[in-house]
This record gives sequence, C-alpha cells and structure tokens, in this order.
Amino acid sequence: MRKILMMFFVSVLVLSGCGGREAADELQVSDPARQLEAAAGKEFKIILDSNPTTGYHWELVGELDERVAQFVSKNYKADGLQTVGSGGTDVWVFKAVAAGETSITLGYYPPDSSAEAEQTITFTVVVK
Repeated sequence: MRKILMMFFVSVLVLSGCGGREAADELQVSDPARQLEAAAGKEFKIILDSNPTTGYHWELVGELDERVAQFVSKNYKADGLQTVGSGGTDVWVFKAVAAGETSITLGYYPPDSSAEAEQTITFTVVVK
C-alpha cells in the first residue's frame, strides 16, 4: 500500500508541474492542495494516478453539488500495455455550471466492493 501511495504522490507532483500547453478552456489539476478555479460553462479535469488492473479504483465520495459543478466522464489511460500491475491515469472531467464553491472528494477503493476507501482526496473548486 505504501508503494501505491508513493506512486500516487509522485505522479501528482509530476502531473501538476506539466501544465505547459493546456488549452485556455481545458483546465487540468492533480494537486488537491491547489484551489481549482474554473469559468462557468467550461470543463475542467482532475487527473489521478490509477491502477485498475489490480482491482483498485477511484470513485466519487459523497454528493457533488451539481448547482456548481457536474460530473461529465471518467476515462482511464494506460501508461503502456495494459497488463496486471501496470498503471496509468484516471482523467475525471467535470463541467463548471454556475458561480460558487464546492468540494470534489474522490476515494481510492480496493477490489473488495464492501471495503471502505483506503485513501480519499478532496479538491476545492471555485467557479466564477
């Protein structure tokens, strides 16, 4: 588990530093310590290190305030060949709906569907 958490945090640091050539309306964030600001009507992405080949997966925790932001989609992108134990990233896409502030909490769940999240992270979203 320690190795998974370490991979996650390293990936968050790497991804949060790679913002170079984002389109103006395509905001991407991977650092939960950084407040996310989005314009109403625009989409934004949360990118997380993931490894579904092991059965672990990210899920939304709690209710999303859909007056401020709405879930659009989640896609997994493998780093290479998708074999057991290989990793990649989950790309969560949300749409900023109207001005306000909300939180998006994601939990990292083990393969056992009855288990609780082994890790949760919360992103603060401000829509202007």
